Amino acid sequence: MSKPTDPRGTHSSQADAYETVALVLQGGGALGSYQAGVYQGLHEAGISPNWIAGISIGSINAAIIAGSPMDERIERLRGFWEDICRPTGFSALPWGDAWAQAFQGIPFGFGSPMMNSQLAAYRALTEGQPGFFSPRYPPPYLLRGGPEATSFYDTSPLAATLHKYVDFDLLNRGAVRASFGAVNVRTGNFAYFDNKQMPLRAEHIMASGALPPGFPAIEIDGEHYWDGGVVSNTPLAHVLAALPIKDTLAFQVDLWPARGALPTNLEEVAERQKDIQYSSRTRTVTNIHQRLMKLRRGLQRVLEHLPEDERNSPDLADIRELACTPAVNVVNLIFEAKHYERNSKDYEFGTEAMREHWQSGLTDIRHTLAQPRVLDRPHANQSFVSHDIHRTKPQ
Repeated sequence: MSKPTDPRGTHSSQADAYETVALVLQGGGALGSYQAGVYQGLHEAGISPNWIAGISIGSINAAIIAGSPMDERIERLRGFWEDICRPTGFSALPWGDAWAQAFQGIPFGFGSPMMNSQLAAYRALTEGQPGFFSPRYPPPYLLRGGPEATSFYDTSPLAATLHKYVDFDLLNRGAVRASFGAVNVRTGNFAYFDNKQMPLRAEHIMASGALPPGFPAIEIDGEHYWDGGVVSNTPLAHVLAALPIKDTLAFQVDLWPARGALPTNLEEVAERQKDIQYSSRTRTVTNIHQRLMKLRRGLQRVLEHLPEDERNSPDLADIRELACTPAVNVVNLIFEAKHYERNSKDYEFGTEAMREHWQSGLTDIRHTLAQPRVLDRPHANQSFVSHDIHRTKPQ
């Protein structure tokens, strides 16, 4: 597959025009390998995010990227995804490739993409995933209390996997800012674990991905946390609301489409419900931010009409801060499921699907970066722009 024709340095220099280059990663389980493909494309283009914010599987990808040396990031991401996924269908059998070619084109037979997806989902439900989670025995509904009675799976294997692929010393040096979103089970309040504010441990990453009732709440400093996707499945608003306000280029990588076709059966209803529930509301966030930029420009004009001594008075310090209008460019990429992927797509941890999702992310970001002016700073009278280019690419 051909890469963009632009030289490597072009994209890097465009990104350098922003103080913050953020990679914003949504939750979505097995679909998270799409985000890894997007990061590979950014890496190829010489774009190095200095802030990575994630929810759930997005937090795991974020931790691996921020907690790895630059030249090892792709290798460690690949190692993590190859470890937690496993082959299905013909790929799991001796001479699997030969069998797959012999039966290629059979739409619903053993080894077809649809059958592989269903098999991968079934195995995840009944067997768990290596290095990630395992079923509880006895099941929680047979227990009368305790942590084991609150979830169907044990996620303790994930701790060892995170220590294998994340250098926590490097992560906590803060060269790349990392933020992981979770929700406090007791208060219902959203929380971000941030390496600029605290030393991060494996528990902080696991808490961000503790989606109930599948996974148990994770205890941190006496409080218990669930997956941040219970409240909001994207950290975009968190990045754009950061103070002090800075010029920002944000790559928002979504795993759930807000838009979709009207369902025609119950299976499609279940899929569409999950898409809507976990979609990031990126359009809502960007619309709100655009209105805020207009308000900030209005405050600037009001301040300009005041006498200089009054404009610079201590009483108006907060107003002067709010009147700041940074340049913000949000580049949105959204995973698009194949026709055979259904409601279980977020727990279909098959190796074949994982590699396909990874390649889709890589293809989409390459196509996006190949477009002219996609990384350009907004004009002074505009301040905020957003792009969703890859959806118009030729199929």
